[in-house]
Amino acid sequence: MRVGVLALQGDVVEHASMTRAAGAEVVEVRYSSQVEGLDGLIIPGGESTTVGKLMERFGFVDEIRKHAARGLGVFGTCTGLILLAREVTDSGQTGLGVMDFVVKRNAFGRQVDSFEAGIGIPAIGDPPMRAVFIRAPYILSVGPGVEAMARFDDRIVLARQGRHLACAFHPEVTSDTRLHRYFLDMLAGKA
Repeated sequence: MRVGVLALQGDVVEHASMTRAAGAEVVEVRYSSQVEGLDGLIIPGGESTTVGKLMERFGFVDEIRKHAARGLGVFGTCTGLILLAREVTDSGQTGLGVMDFVVKRNAFGRQVDSFEAGIGIPAIGDPPMRAVFIRAPYILSVGPGVEAMARFDDRIVLARQGRHLACAFHPEVTSDTRLHRYFLDMLAGKA
């Protein structure tokens, strides 16, 4: 299984390492043409406005939308969650719109308000996952095809829609590969 990590900004190396540990071949995706032939794509955390502009400038938006419509699974963390959303409430930012939810950016506060919390995720089992929230967004509302998989303070922080997965936190900065393994299982039709 080949999974790309969008290598424009953010935790590229960390996601690549976690994905390899979970059992996939990893490609660091720096050109839109590299999306072709992937089973999955991870959009890491970073600065969502910057990543969004770089994606537009280098042709990733149309390429990812096209391949997502054909079955490419996409996993977005933090910035990736924002970019996957149908709508971002507090920004005019253009995203991919491949998941039917509305998101609020920087919803838990500024950089100094970053925190960690144990998050129960039934789909991956016990123990709770250590979730690292860094200027994190959260999902305000979901459409009918979206499953809210985890919450923190009654706010949706992990969601799935078909072959797409979006989380508000950073699993890649921990040693817990369960969420990356779950994404690979989604791609393989096992989850």
